[in-house]
Amino acid sequence: MAVHSKSRQRGITFLGLIFVGGVIAVTGVVAAQVFPTFLEYQSIAKAVNKAAAGGSVPEIRQIFDAASAIDNISSIRGADLEITKEGDKVVVSFAYQREIHLAGPGWLTLKYTGRSK
Repeated sequence: MAVHSKSRQRGITFLGLIFVGGVIAVTGVVAAQVFPTFLEYQSIAKAVNKAAAGGSVPEIRQIFDAASAIDNISSIRGADLEITKEGDKVVVSFAYQREIHLAGPGWLTLKYTGRSK
């Protein structure tokens, strides 16, 4: 007769499995909502770098607005850009935030900033 000791058994309980599955599901849902905002940030950074080649402030804003119409950027407009000059180089900066509703009164706030290269 073999004697099995509970101390030798390994594994996860059913409640533990439910808890781990719930944590993975919630993480997946939040990640699925955050990922599009990251893609939009990359599109904005690309449009800002393209717009920095413009010669004047109105032209820079126009180039950005045209690029944002193509890439479906809705979080920021050309009027929201901060355009400065460092030496002989034009630098276009931006900052914005996105809010994602999680549950009840809970929100996830993402703050994005960047500047042209």
